[in-house]
Parts: sequence; C-alpha cells; structure tokens
Amino acid sequence: MAGNTFGTIFRVSTFGESHGKAIGGVIDGCPSGIELDLEAIQYDLDRRKPGQSAIVTQRKEPDEVEFFSGIFEGKTTGTPIGFAIHNTNQKSKDYGHIKDSYRPSHADYVYDKKYGFRDYRGGGRSSARETASRVVAGAIAKQFLKGIEIQAYVSQVGDMKLDKDYKDLDLSLTESNAVRCPDPEMAMKMEEYIKSIKKAGDTIGGIITCVAKNVPIGLGEPVFDKLHAELGKAMLSINAVKGFEYGSGFEGVKMKGSDHNDQFNSDGSTITNYSGGIQGGISNGMDIYFNVAFKPVATVIQGYETIDKEGNKVQAQGKGRHDPCVVPRAVPIVEAMTAMVLADYALLNRTIKL
Repeated sequence: MAGNTFGTIFRVSTFGESHGKAIGGVIDGCPSGIELDLEAIQYDLDRRKPGQSAIVTQRKEPDEVEFFSGIFEGKTTGTPIGFAIHNTNQKSKDYGHIKDSYRPSHADYVYDKKYGFRDYRGGGRSSARETASRVVAGAIAKQFLKGIEIQAYVSQVGDMKLDKDYKDLDLSLTESNAVRCPDPEMAMKMEEYIKSIKKAGDTIGGIITCVAKNVPIGLGEPVFDKLHAELGKAMLSINAVKGFEYGSGFEGVKMKGSDHNDQFNSDGSTITNYSGGIQGGISNGMDIYFNVAFKPVATVIQGYETIDKEGNKVQAQGKGRHDPCVVPRAVPIVEAMTAMVLADYALLNRTIKL
C-alpha cells in the first residue's frame, strides 16, 4: 500500500489499523529546538478521541500518545519523531458479520478488489482512527507555527446551517459544547438533532469551517503546488470528506468580477477577502478560510441489503460503536491538516531565497 506519507519537508508517515495493537507515525523534517508543550498535544488528541460525549461513538480509548524519538529535554532534536497511540478498547467480534460481505459506501469492497485481502475489523487501515496520528503531527506543526492561529468549528449539521460570517462569531466558544459550534443557541439545536438521528439508528453529515489568521505573505507555489490545492488535498484525504471550498467558494459564481475583485488598501491588504487569503496559489496575508463537507457516516444501525464475496445479495445490519455525526470529532483533524500544510510551506519558503 502506497500513499501513507503526507508533506514535502515537514512529512508525516502513519501506520496501524483500527483494531491492531497501535496506530502511530514518524514525523520527518521537523526543525530542531522547538520547545514542545506535550499537554497541548494531548489536549488536541482528547478533542478527537471517542467517548467524549453522548453524540459520538462510545468506544472508550484514552488515546494517550507515547513518543519514542526526536524529543530531548522537552525540545525537538531535528531527528525523526516516532510516536504511537495504543489501541485498548477494540471489540473485533462486532465486525464478524461483515467478514464475507461488504458494507455499502465503505472501503470494504474496493480494498478487497485492490489488494485481494482486507482487515474487516473496524475497517482496518481505512478506519478514521488513523486520523489520531495526524492530530499528533498537526499539534506539533501548530507549535512550530508560532503566531499563526488556526481555528475550526462546526458550521452546519444536516440542513441546520449557521448563517453567520466567522468574523461575527466568538470562536472562543467553540469548545464550550459537544458539537463544537461557537453559537450556543445553534449548538443546542444541532446537539438535539444529532441525538434524534442516533436514536433512529441513522447518521447525518455536516460542514466544518476553518480559519487561519496571521498567515504570512508568500506561502504556496504558484503552479501545481498552489496553497489552496494542497489544502484541498489535505482535507479530501480525511475520511468521509466529500467537498472543499475556500474563500467565496461556489457562491462566488453568482457575483460579477467587478464585485468579486478584492480591492487593495495602501498597505497591500484588501478591503474584501473573497480570495480567501490566497491569490495565484500564494498566501496574501489576509485570513485564510474554507469549508469542508463531511458525508453521513456510512455505518447505520439498521438492516440493509448488500452483497457477499460471491456477489450474492444478502441481508445485514450495522453493528458496533459508531458516530451518528462525525463533524464534532473532526474539528481537530481539520486543524491538524491545515497546520501541517502551512508548516510544510513555511519550511519550503526557507529554500527559495537568501
């Protein structure tokens, strides 16, 4: 299996399966001398971990990260940072019913056809549990990117949409509720809706909005490696993501160019920011903001029809512990991938001029 490494200079390679002994990774290219706040890394992992509220999967995992290399006396050494997160609460028997059949909209079928073999326990390598390793790498990238603020939040669940610009929200309230929506009234409505979806044995999708502030001018390469292209790749690599838009996004097609153009202030900043902080594939110093759409989780705790390995139609039912809506736990994942992209481009910028 290829494709387990992300980044050019700041690189992370992840390993492990949902029901294996551990998941983890190796971070390569991290500069030396970064004083790490290990509690901040664990904090981001705690934001992603299962069992944290009534509206997420009830798999109970402490998700405590153990570092093996690359850190000495609280600082990065510049050598590869190896780490692992041990799995402690697997219930592999919950997946025995799909050993010889495929769950609709999961990776089961394509894994079997591509590799001729698959780990059916919790989805194996295709499980979203892999993203915990990304959160570790992203938390370290955040500490390298001192001064840059990265904040993601839930802006939509199903058709319940927060119709407010991020500048009109108090983003410090994001962690004040289980949904991670910075509007308390909407958060309460979203939470009740997710609970009703869970009770029905179904799932629902949503949107996460992410904002990166104080990004310096000049991050991104202007042809194939545009900053927004790499952000898009990063977000689309996250499990269940179906869409990415930045700046004015799809709504921008409704505007005339004369209205959509971001006019300059004398200091080079712009009056509007429909560009989403990126022009020509390069950051322009304005806020970078984008939306990430997540589909409903594929496992529904209901009966369904599917096929087995021989192509026979069979009846099955979803079992196990699953999120009724993935977006509350995906907020730190979106932040982590954003941080890794920005860290990578910040290091690339060090190579282009004296």
